[in-house]
Amino acid sequence: MTLTLPLKEMSRTEKLRMLEDIWQDLASSEPDLPSPGWHEKVLNDTERLVASGGAAFSDWESAKIRIRQRAAQLQ
Repeated sequence: MTLTLPLKEMSRTEKLRMLEDIWQDLASSEPDLPSPGWHEKVLNDTERLVASGGAAFSDWESAKIRIRQRAAQLQ
């Protein structure tokens, strides 16, 4: 099935609601979707870093600024 959405005519709120609906549907209909093999390693590494005190955390606002700066450098 091919579905074309009028994205240029949709508001940001409408687009976000559409994404939320799609995500909710995917999350509820694929309960046995396996994680990729690398995912367990990343989670285990992160858990070890947190337990050893070697993990660095930042608040969400600071993280967004860093992400936006990195994205701007890639353009």
